[in-house]
Amino acid sequence: MMSVMPERTYDVGIAEQHAVTFSAGLATQGIVPFCNIYSTFLQRAYDHIIHDCAIQHLPVIFCMDRAGIAGEDGPTHHGALDIAYLRCIQDLIVTAPKNGNELRALLYTALNIKDKPFTIRYPKSSSVEFEELGQSELIPVGSWETCMKGEDVAILAVGPMVYDAINAAKRLITKGISCEIVNCRFIKPMDISKLKSIKNKFNKIITIEEGVITGGFGDGVASWLLEEEFSGKLKRLGLPDQFVEHGPRDILLKNLGLDSVGIENTISKILDTSNKENNEKTA
Repeated sequence: MMSVMPERTYDVGIAEQHAVTFSAGLATQGIVPFCNIYSTFLQRAYDHIIHDCAIQHLPVIFCMDRAGIAGEDGPTHHGALDIAYLRCIQDLIVTAPKNGNELRALLYTALNIKDKPFTIRYPKSSSVEFEELGQSELIPVGSWETCMKGEDVAILAVGPMVYDAINAAKRLITKGISCEIVNCRFIKPMDISKLKSIKNKFNKIITIEEGVITGGFGDGVASWLLEEEFSGKLKRLGLPDQFVEHGPRDILLKNLGLDSVGIENTISKILDTSNKENNEKTA
């Protein structure tokens, strides 16, 4: 960025608090700044996000790299907390694209928001799908996307976890299990109309996120379902309530049960347990 457009790029060094407040200052002058910081280091500027951006209704766009498991960089660099610490901030939009094309679309969407901060989280990983010459798309704020239709269980996935969920669902078809996969690209606000249809259709729902379960996306879904008197079963998948050590990203996700095989096994166990309970009630 510095070499391509040096007149529009500022390197503030390792000064995250200054980066956020500086971005807020630019926003007061009619500029829409992109504030690019690793997820784990943005938490150093938490107060500045709230007081200098959110309360002021300023259109600062936060791009959070290394969201989720950061690999060999270890527990100091894993972006485990951003979903939880951003969800509770009033007047803030929190998003996670499933691939590179959706990242571009969310960046374009963010540019059209004039009265609040917009956050985009993405992992240290492949963009999965990215058309270099593709066109930008305006995504309705708060909208989710159904990627795969199913009948037995609904999987609400955040970010690239969508692909792991799809791969798991494809293998589960051979076991006679039909999964509906929803790309929950907007963590906040949630797609309430989609949630209502999921609640009415399914009695088994699974949420998957590459962030801590405590206070995360799954907690938001759980709270909504509780208030709506959901009588089915909900399983939240995500990072545990402990620090994850360093290691290759794919190995760590496997160990945490957040790869496609782990997701497949979790769904199989949930359905097996439900079938046993139903059989016992019938007997």
